[in-house]
Amino acid sequence: MRQAGRNADIDRRRHRAGVSTGDGGGQQSGRPAERCAASASSEQLSATGAGLEVWGGPECTVNRVGDQYLDQFALGGHDERPEDLDRFAALGLRALRYPVHWERTAPEPGPAALARADWAFADARLRRLRALGVRPIVGLVHHGSGPAHTSLVDPAFPEGLAAFGGAVAARYPWVTDYTPVNEPLTTARFSGLYGHWYPHGRDDRTFIRALLTQCRATVLAMRAIRAVTPAARLIQTEDLGKTWSTPMLAYQAAFENERRWASLDLLCGRVDRHHPLWSYLLEAGASEAELAWFLQNPCPPDVVGVNHYLSSERFLDERLERYPAESHGGNGRHAYADVLASRVLAEGPAGPEALLRETWERYHLPIAVTEAHNGCTREEQLRWLVEVWEAAESLRQEGADIRAVTAWSLLGAHGWNTLATQPNGTYEPGVFDLRGRHPRPTALAGLIRQLADGARPDHPVLDGVAWWRRPERLFYPPVTRDGLDTEAPPPLVPQAAPRLLLIAGATGVVAETLARLCDLRGLPYRQLSGRELDIADPGSVETALAEFRPWAVINAAAFAPVEDTELRTVAYRRQSARDSAVLAAACRRGGVKLLTFSTDLVFDGAKCEPYLESDPTCPLSAFGRRAAEADAAVARAMPSALVVRSGALFGPWDDTTFVTAALRTLAEGRTFAAADDLVSSPTYAPDLVNAALDLLIDGEGGLWHLATPGATTWADLARQAADLAGLDGRLVRGRPARALGRFAQRPTYSVLGSERGVLLPPLEDALLRCCQESQERWREDHGAHVGMVPVSAPVRRTA
Repeated sequence: MRQAGRNADIDRRRHRAGVSTGDGGGQQSGRPAERCAASASSEQLSATGAGLEVWGGPECTVNRVGDQYLDQFALGGHDERPEDLDRFAALGLRALRYPVHWERTAPEPGPAALARADWAFADARLRRLRALGVRPIVGLVHHGSGPAHTSLVDPAFPEGLAAFGGAVAARYPWVTDYTPVNEPLTTARFSGLYGHWYPHGRDDRTFIRALLTQCRATVLAMRAIRAVTPAARLIQTEDLGKTWSTPMLAYQAAFENERRWASLDLLCGRVDRHHPLWSYLLEAGASEAELAWFLQNPCPPDVVGVNHYLSSERFLDERLERYPAESHGGNGRHAYADVLASRVLAEGPAGPEALLRETWERYHLPIAVTEAHNGCTREEQLRWLVEVWEAAESLRQEGADIRAVTAWSLLGAHGWNTLATQPNGTYEPGVFDLRGRHPRPTALAGLIRQLADGARPDHPVLDGVAWWRRPERLFYPPVTRDGLDTEAPPPLVPQAAPRLLLIAGATGVVAETLARLCDLRGLPYRQLSGRELDIADPGSVETALAEFRPWAVINAAAFAPVEDTELRTVAYRRQSARDSAVLAAACRRGGVKLLTFSTDLVFDGAKCEPYLESDPTCPLSAFGRRAAEADAAVARAMPSALVVRSGALFGPWDDTTFVTAALRTLAEGRTFAAADDLVSSPTYAPDLVNAALDLLIDGEGGLWHLATPGATTWADLARQAADLAGLDGRLVRGRPARALGRFAQRPTYSVLGSERGVLLPPLEDALLRCCQESQERWREDHGAHVGMVPVSAPVRRTA
């Protein structure tokens, strides 16, 4: 479950910069009085003295919105790639959460539905997992409401799922681990309380009915499964969060902190007249008889599966003026803001270790982290997985029975920025990135292999501090966990000197954007000017590498302006290529990664479709020839170097970039001239740098085209920006490039495509974020009531 909170907390600064963010308790504890008679013993599940296992799982939600089903396997193409299972096995996974979806396998109504079930997909996939030696944990519904003929408020749903579960067990008697219903409480909230998913309820009665239906379905499904496979084990997953609040709202936080255990308490037979939720459940439509049924038919998990996300911890505050309008809500008694706890708690969120400890102390049942994923930049994904792993290991040292950590969203996820309510939502990569021709392993794949091999997690970016631990995470006035105002915490100081990125070059759009984003992403770096590091001087390069011992070097030394380069000599151009080769050779000798940047002006424009990495270069200008020669020199000196080629850059932080200059000119009511005869891929600098940093962290090399998808002329780009900013696009004057004083020859068509992966968001999305950030800077410079009007948003914003 990607977003456990009621309101998506929008991280404006990171979002405009192209950086996404990932995102007390129960009073009862001890073992349940009874265990389901057919339940496997904990000894059957664990191996004496075994270490923490690595499990995995692809995001496999099949949820219904209206009459439409959103299927993650279809959206990500896993349906057509059986070889993905081999990729998963190569990570060293011991088990894989994998579905046999009721909705997909037996969607027809009626008693003969199972006779007409289509088992082809499940047969092939489970057979392959068995051959690979990966134990499947089979799910039956994953945030789903079943086939179209039923729903979470249908009294026939539990028996229907049970019949399907029995059929699955009969077909695959060797399968021992099951999750009949994934996250029943969370699914009930999103389907019955918040209205996001079918049946789109927005009241307590629908919520409780959906919850009881799913929990009853779990009990009956396990009963049917165990009738075939007596040793079958229930791995029951649930999103585990925590709610904090001001003193006024302590009653609401206490209620939510009790409610979070509801599904597990029902399955464990703990909900009796003395349970804190008893009255609430009756008021919301549950009968005493159906609650008593769970007491009489307990089915406690063999493993409690904890899914915890950064968005799972919330803070409630009645002081609405402190928070954006989209966070405002209430309970009928008080109005309050509901925000991400990490954005307001000075002490930070409780985090996975504290919540796993609460789970252990409450149930004393074996535990596994069944989803560990952070939809964020690569270093934060790595940091989150390591934090969850170390939390599990720490609790094991205390004596808690923690069995595994699950690397979730192996293939990434689609549409969780809209809470899986729209089929065209944003894709976020996971252990593999699907934005190329084939799934590409990210740095997470290497980390998982380390964990599976019992090695200590190691990557240079782990030396940095995660965003949810840094002071700048606070967007609102800081409070204590008791909701009292307090001071912001001091910065955390790493225990050891972190391994650095070394940035060669301190001026220009790329260099300045790199510094901003490394700060924002918590990537330790040292930036050197040309005087401090002369990349043409082998001695200067070797000295810098020896002094700073970087794990990677980024060559961001600014090119001379295109027109100026035309005036330079051939000797200057060739010297530039030698400079690049000097740096590359030194990095190769020192075992240091290298990232360098190039340009679309290496092409002549003869094509009428986007240029790919394999297309030969044929530059028209001295600037293009210089870049092409430097690219070739780097490739010869260090074939593993990462060379990123992009279109001309625009960005919000440099007044010399095209979009910023256009907006400022138009805001003053003056005309703005721009070329209308050159078609290219203008590229948003923050998106370019973020993607390049991710590739560097992943250990990628070779030539990559990273350009904002979309083709436009510069005049049309200025008009689009004007429209988004509420300015008069008629003031943009289209002109031939030559008429603008540009004597350097440019290709009439230099749009970039990629054979390796399209990693950047589309142009209108990038342009919207650029306009928003530019307007914010404009207001800071000129006052809140001066300048451009608020940006309109004709395109969907992503969080």
